[in-house]
Amino acid sequence: MAKTQISDIIVPELFAPYVIRQTAADSALVNSGITQSCELLDELVAKGGRTINMPSFSELSGNDDVLSDSAPLVPVKVTAQNSIAPILIRGKAWSANELAGALAGSDPMTAAGEMLSQWWNIQERRILTSILSGIFATALSGSHRLDISGATGATGIISASAILDTKQLLGDAATNLTAIAMHSAVYTKLQKDNLVEYIPNSEGVIDFPRYLGYKVIVDDGFIPASNIYTTYLFAEGAFARGEGVPESLTPIEMGRNILASDDILVSRRALCLHPIGLSWTRSSTAEATANNTELATGANWAKVADDKAIGIAMLRHRI
Repeated sequence: MAKTQISDIIVPELFAPYVIRQTAADSALVNSGITQSCELLDELVAKGGRTINMPSFSELSGNDDVLSDSAPLVPVKVTAQNSIAPILIRGKAWSANELAGALAGSDPMTAAGEMLSQWWNIQERRILTSILSGIFATALSGSHRLDISGATGATGIISASAILDTKQLLGDAATNLTAIAMHSAVYTKLQKDNLVEYIPNSEGVIDFPRYLGYKVIVDDGFIPASNIYTTYLFAEGAFARGEGVPESLTPIEMGRNILASDDILVSRRALCLHPIGLSWTRSSTAEATANNTELATGANWAKVADDKAIGIAMLRHRI
């Protein structure tokens, strides 16, 4: 009986762009609007390196002047801020024996692409949760975090009132918040309270449940500690997302262990997932590019924008 080999079903030149497109298409982070893709950021990632400089102008400040027929207006400076974002280069290899059996079907190349895109989406969510742990450890702990977990009784449990208090941390900029992310146990608690709505979109499909009008993202990557949970509110485009293929990076590669008669499939990615308004401060990393432990370290992040320009808020609570 002939054995299906990875090389029989995958054409690298076609497969790599397909996986990149499929990963974005299937991503809850992308579809919810939390992350916003940018062609310029894609190009910067494709150029390679360890970090990207992301300069931007600060918001205009000051009061208006009364026009005069004798005195000219006095211009003030438009200030700029620079944010540094780490480029993340990751990869994984699989043996073909397990994959070959799983890829049986009418379109094995599509099946392989979906398997890879789903796996990469899980990794991307882990990157996001690591970054959130890092930026809320220090940089945003005093301005964008509400902690009710130590309160007694119902006061320490997640509720609509607690979420509204959390969004108020952003003041009038809270109107930009569009999504809420939580652990599945928190989601179940809100379902029991009959606080989750299921509203079809314009195509009649329920893409995201709603809580207080926010799109709900459920992810067990928000792991509780000592029965204390973290729930996050996000503005549209709170994270910038870029993905490219540096010249020296081979995104899809196949090999063969002739002694074991095994094929090997390798997938590599270069991406950037960066919180707007914050900057990466670490000058060196333990590996070639930042790992998730370093992303989750508070000392590696600094705030560079005004509080209201950072569209993320966090609630620590019990259920």
